[in-house]
Amino acid sequence: MNYWQAIILGIVQGLTEFIPISSTAHLVFASRWTGIYDGNPQQITATMAVIQLGTLAAVLLYFAADIWGISTSFIRDHWNLVFNRRMAHFSGTDGVRPMWISHEGWLGWLIIIGSIPIGVVGLLFKDTIEGTATKNLWTISIMLIAVGILLAFAEVAGMQRKTMRRLGLWDAIVVGFFQVLALMPGASRSGSTITGGLFAGQTRETAARFSFLLSIPAIAASGLLELKEAVHILPADSLYPLITSALVAGVVGYLCIWFLLAYLRKNSTAVFIVYRVFLGTVILICLWQGFLQP
Repeated sequence: MNYWQAIILGIVQGLTEFIPISSTAHLVFASRWTGIYDGNPQQITATMAVIQLGTLAAVLLYFAADIWGISTSFIRDHWNLVFNRRMAHFSGTDGVRPMWISHEGWLGWLIIIGSIPIGVVGLLFKDTIEGTATKNLWTISIMLIAVGILLAFAEVAGMQRKTMRRLGLWDAIVVGFFQVLALMPGASRSGSTITGGLFAGQTRETAARFSFLLSIPAIAASGLLELKEAVHILPADSLYPLITSALVAGVVGYLCIWFLLAYLRKNSTAVFIVYRVFLGTVILICLWQGFLQP
């Protein structure tokens, strides 16, 4: 990988990781266009995962205050529960969280619970995820369209009333299982989790914000796991281009988080739905006509 390829991949990763249009789909095209590693699926997967660490840094930086509040409250609340013997009964907030735990501490539990499904499935199917099947354009195009349609249904069916302070176990479970869809190429992690959030009755901004917070364990685990293997898989001269790519992805990703949260306060996800269905349809037609190879 050279620096030109690294910058392109970083821009694509930063633009598509948080906007619900599938980073994997666009990175597969970018890797084919730039010709990195001659289509070696293991090397491409490792590269994608390492570059994701740049977008992880963007989330950590953007939500630094939230993460600090969640972490400190989580520790304090459980310390008080154990040593101050607070009673573990439910509060009057419609039973969404126990009375002894703060809103921030409760978010910590929701992030943990919501991360379990993708962690379990990701480990069980690790070899398949890293293989050629997850780079197949037939799969990518179908998932682009399928999740786009699901997102459209969620826009219509979801009540869109819940704010961050009203999230409960059901939200973590629903969004957590929807995040598993992100293991399928073309689904989009943010697209899947925002869809799940809307189905659970969250507002668009809340669905996006919870999606970003939930991305932290998933991206960190994937990136760090692949980073360990990337040392042996990737060429030695790719280190500095990879660092450059991750930095570019981080800067672009930070701007995209800001954009999407601001956009969803006043707008629906319709533009992303249309883009997903259009792109997926174009890819299917090109595959059918032989203009693209799977």
